[in-house]
Amino acid sequence: MIFDKETAFKTAELLLQIKAIQLNPETPFTWASGMRSPIYCDNRLALSFPAVRNYLRQEFVRKIEQHFGAPEVIAGVATGAIGMGILVAESMGLPFVYVRPEPKGHGRMNQIEGLLQKGQNVVVIEDLISTGKSSFKAVEALEEAGAKIKGMAAIFTYNFEKANQLFEANDLKIVTLSDYNHLIQFAQSNDMITVEQLELLAEWRANPSDWNPSTN
Repeated sequence: MIFDKETAFKTAELLLQIKAIQLNPETPFTWASGMRSPIYCDNRLALSFPAVRNYLRQEFVRKIEQHFGAPEVIAGVATGAIGMGILVAESMGLPFVYVRPEPKGHGRMNQIEGLLQKGQNVVVIEDLISTGKSSFKAVEALEEAGAKIKGMAAIFTYNFEKANQLFEANDLKIVTLSDYNHLIQFAQSNDMITVEQLELLAEWRANPSDWNPSTN
């Protein structure tokens, strides 16, 4: 994972400010996977705040040019990264496609929507990386369609070791605007969480799949 400290803290500040990321260690959230978590992230909220979405767009463009050079296509992972991916593609003057989790069950059975030609260099935009499975599945679909993946850029990652290992094993370069560690550092330094809450957040981060605050 590649980070820029200043961008990571600023992104964390903005996402907390608009409540795209919420921390609630005492009353945890339940993810779609069934896993309980003291943190919930919905970066799609950023699209409703022009100043925030413009900041994220500008940072995406800057980091893509810095780390990946000049791609030929921007691809967004459905559904969370479609909006931001379009903004980035528009800013860079590039074509945009998006990748469904699965091929459609009707019509042309597309998994990739938009025009993608074999051999084109693609940067993938993701809104959130957790285990990395859905993110990497999108990369695989693009590669099967003949794309050359230059890397992935995401708004936020929980920095789970499982995801890091998956990306490293497949030599996929990841750039993110912020991550869990910078978020917690920002929240702590700005008195947004108590010492007790910090302990609960650390316990979850150490063992997220088995974490249960009622037994900790």
